Amino acid sequence: MTRWPDRRILDLFGIEIPIIQAPMAGSTTNEMVIAAAQAGGLGSLPSALLSIDQLKAALTSIRSSTKAPLNVNFFAHHTPPSDPAAQMRWRALLAPYYVESGLDPAAPVTAAGRAPFDSAFCEVVEEFKPEIVSFHFGLPEKSLVQRVKATGAKIISSATTVAEAVWLEENGVDAVVAMGFEAGGHRGNFLTHDMSTQVGTMALVPQVVDAVKVPVIAAGGIADGRGVAAALMLGASAVQIGTAYLFCPKAKIPAVHAQALGDARDDNTAITNVFTGRPARSVVNRIMRELGPLSETAPPFPTAAAALAAIKAKAEEASRNDFTNLWSGQAAKLAPRLSAGDLTRRLYQDALKVIEGRTQG
Repeated sequence: MTRWPDRRILDLFGIEIPIIQAPMAGSTTNEMVIAAAQAGGLGSLPSALLSIDQLKAALTSIRSSTKAPLNVNFFAHHTPPSDPAAQMRWRALLAPYYVESGLDPAAPVTAAGRAPFDSAFCEVVEEFKPEIVSFHFGLPEKSLVQRVKATGAKIISSATTVAEAVWLEENGVDAVVAMGFEAGGHRGNFLTHDMSTQVGTMALVPQVVDAVKVPVIAAGGIADGRGVAAALMLGASAVQIGTAYLFCPKAKIPAVHAQALGDARDDNTAITNVFTGRPARSVVNRIMRELGPLSETAPPFPTAAAALAAIKAKAEEASRNDFTNLWSGQAAKLAPRLSAGDLTRRLYQDALKVIEGRTQG
């Protein structure tokens, strides 16, 4: 066997390798996107932390280096209404950490900068026309989805349950990312906020495959060729991988995050909302142990992050990860330590070897 057996995503996106480098806001660099794309996979540019000008500059840089298909990712959350009382309760809970760090608990903080997809972002999509546009936390309003479709872009979004996958298909996506509970970073949930009933990748993927007609992309706990091959056996057409790319030299993460990933195990990550106000998987650290990991006091996404910024920076200066969002999936230990391009190719080649071995056996 020299080809991937299921070509639905390959043909839909115009890529050569069924590996999607996950868009990881704050960690993904232009160089990582370019390397994954040039290797034949799908490079993904996260945009939630970028201004309009920064996004345009990033797209210009990437397009000047590769003409390969590109995925641009956006958040589809709704900006929460102002709630000073909730912010005060959160600041009060964090006050002892400020005092311990020698900082003023009452000092003003800058608002969190994760922006939802809106008309201004849509204008950038219309100008640059990326081949794929992906969303996290559902989809934006229908008029924006229609404008994106009018550019010719294929639209994908994450589902953490079968119900979410069916909803996404009904609302016009071209493929669904089935995001298992093992995945690092923010959960893509949008119809449910109950973390106690979230589904693992092995159970989720085949049920989503059975429930929708569009191709399915598996995500969560996949970090080597065995996981990629397993996703194919479960019915997925491709895989989306995040944590493994965080080990690449081009990843942009603090030193304390890199160290935590190097020490990550199957049992030392947890779902927490203390970093941003929305559930996400991180290596367990001090603030997760002492406040949560799921805290009822944390204000709505993305506002929780603002009050953490000062104490996070202070701790990182002292090489401590006490308040750093150490995003990681449960399979970090399995990830090869390679460049983004080599990782993309290795994952595919190793998956083919696994499939060929099982077939011949």
